[in-house]
Amino acid sequence: MAAISYDSPAILMDFANRHQIQFPLLADADSTVIRSFKLLNADAKGMTKGMAHPGLFYVNENGVIREKYFEAKYSDRFTANNVIGKLFPELAQEVSESVEAPHLRMTLSQSDSIVVPGSRVTLMAEVELPPNVHVYAPGAKGYRPIQLVLTKLGGVESGPVSYPNSKMLYFEPIQEQVPVFEGKFRITQDVTIGVSRAGDGVRALLSSQKNVAIVGELRYQVCTSTLCFPPTSAPMRWELKVEPLDVRRSPGDIRHK
Repeated sequence: MAAISYDSPAILMDFANRHQIQFPLLADADSTVIRSFKLLNADAKGMTKGMAHPGLFYVNENGVIREKYFEAKYSDRFTANNVIGKLFPELAQEVSESVEAPHLRMTLSQSDSIVVPGSRVTLMAEVELPPNVHVYAPGAKGYRPIQLVLTKLGGVESGPVSYPNSKMLYFEPIQEQVPVFEGKFRITQDVTIGVSRAGDGVRALLSSQKNVAIVGELRYQVCTSTLCFPPTSAPMRWELKVEPLDVRRSPGDIRHK
């Protein structure tokens, strides 16, 4: 991994030393590389002139860009663990907790436990059903599909819920096919820790450390080939420690002019 910015080698060295960064920070002082990737922030003026729109590229060994992760808002960022979890799920660093749920087993996890304002974090619910049991997948007509629902929380923006590929189950007596989930599967949802208004955003950058609880519920109905249990739900909760951003600038003699 390497990071590229319009900062000078001296600024990057100061930043790397303060944060104990071990991977390469590459200086693109005239923004040549930034322009070649069409990432130049044309609205950046003064000392920020030449700055890139922030994001991440995943480039394979042949130099081909396979994935890219960028946000529309400058202050919002994918966390490193979020991206690693999407590219290489087996390497993701997760915080897990089992939850009591009727008729199934559920484990909650998250890509990060410590974040800063603007971080995008992945919340996960790992569901395991007993043998010969299913729940209905989104899109099932006339049935109650499984649904992950988060309670709205100020300062937290929720992305769309991501469900796995479903299986088509055929009911012989009524000659009907419906999408279902069986066995073990994972439901995920990305959330961004931040605020939308500029004034609140500045206060968030300078605020002290705080804990944020994201809560919701998993709604579902478990069925066998001959029996459906009443619809039910299970509570879900994830804890995040939000630390303030580092707003300290480099020494005056090496700053952008």
